Amino acid sequence: MGWNTLDDMDLDGKRVLTRVDINVPVEEGRVTDPTRIERIVPTVEDIIASGGKPVLLAHFGRPKGKVVLDMSLRVILPALEKSLGRKVTLLETLEGAENLTDEALAADVLLMENIRFYPGEEANDPDFARRLAGLGDIYCNDAFSAAHRAHASTEGVAHHLPSCAGRLMQAELQALEAALGTPRRPVLAVVGGAKVSTKLDLLGNLVSRVDMLVIGGGMANTFLAAQGLNVGQSLCEHDMADTAREIMTKAGAGGCEIILPADVVVAREFKAGAENETVPAHACPEDAMILDAGPQSVARVNAALARANTLIWNGPLGAFEIEPFDAATNAAAGEAARLTRGGALVSVAGGGDTVAALNQAGAANDFTYISTAGGAFLEWMEGKELPGVAALKGQA
Repeated sequence: MGWNTLDDMDLDGKRVLTRVDINVPVEEGRVTDPTRIERIVPTVEDIIASGGKPVLLAHFGRPKGKVVLDMSLRVILPALEKSLGRKVTLLETLEGAENLTDEALAADVLLMENIRFYPGEEANDPDFARRLAGLGDIYCNDAFSAAHRAHASTEGVAHHLPSCAGRLMQAELQALEAALGTPRRPVLAVVGGAKVSTKLDLLGNLVSRVDMLVIGGGMANTFLAAQGLNVGQSLCEHDMADTAREIMTKAGAGGCEIILPADVVVAREFKAGAENETVPAHACPEDAMILDAGPQSVARVNAALARANTLIWNGPLGAFEIEPFDAATNAAAGEAARLTRGGALVSVAGGGDTVAALNQAGAANDFTYISTAGGAFLEWMEGKELPGVAALKGQA
C-alpha cells in the first residue's frame, strides 16, 4: 500500500516519536471512556518489545496554540498508565523534551504535554516540525483519526524522519483498502444521517465506487421528495432536490443501484414511544414525520446485504436514539453482523453516530472493522487524500 509498518523498521535502541490520539472524554478529572487509550497499547508494546522507547505526541481539546491548564494531558496519565501497565513520564515543555532528565531517560514511555499548546502545531510550522523530529530517531503515526489534519505532529515530522504506521493506523488503512481500494464485489454502502448537504462529497464518491447504495435517515426524505413524494413534516432539505436528482442520475449512469425506503414509520411527535404507524413511502400523512424505515425497507436492505461481499456503513437508517425508531437500524445491523460472522461479508463502519448506533444494535463486535476516526474516516470515504497518510507514502 506504499507505506511502512513497525515491522519494516529497526527500532532497537531508537527513540520512536509516536503520534497517538488519546483525546478521550473526561469528567471531574477522570477519564470516562478509555477506548482510544486502549487502542494504542499494541503499538506502544510492540515498540518496547523491539527495543525502542516510545515518545508519545498527542493533543487534548482545542487550546489553539496556548497553554490551557484544563487541557493538560496530566489528567489522562492515570488511565494511560493503567492501560499500558507501565510508568509514563510527562514532558511538560519542548525544552524539557530536548534535554531529558535521568528519570525521563530511564522511563519506559515518555509523553509530551498537549502538542496543541504550541502554535506551530496546527500551523504545521516547518521549524516546529524540525524541532519535534529532533526528539526521535523514527516517526510512527498511530493517529489515523487526526490524519486529515496537516499539522506538525501528523504531517510535518514525517518529512524529517524514517516513518511508519502504527498498529492502529495500519489496521485502519488495511480495512479501508479492503472496503474501497480493492474490495470483493459487489460492494454495498449504507449511508444515513440527517442531511444530504453534509454528505455531498461522500455520496458523489460512493456512487462511482460501489455497486449498491442504501440511503437512510433524514437524507432519504430529501431523495423521496426529489422524486415527487410528499414527506409531510419530516426533516427534509427541499432545496437539495436538484442535487439529489443529480446523484441518482450519476448512480444510474455508473451502474450503482440506489435503494430508498419502500415503506416508512411515521409519527406526529418526536419522542420515545410516540404513537406511530407504518405506511408506504408515498403515503406519508401531511401532519406526520418520517422517523424510521419500515419492515419492507429493511427486507430490501437485507436482500442487498445477501448479494454483497463488502459493506461500508456510515450513519443510522432512522432516529435510532429513541425507541421504537431504532428498529430498522437494529435489524439491518444485526443481519450485517450475522453475515460477517458467517464469513459471507467484509463489513467496515465508522463516522458520526455510526459507532453508537451499531453498539446499541449489539452488532459492532461482529463487524470486520469499526473505525472511531470520525472526520478522517469520512474524508477517506469521500475520496480525499489525507495529509497524514500521504506523508507516510513514498518511504516504503
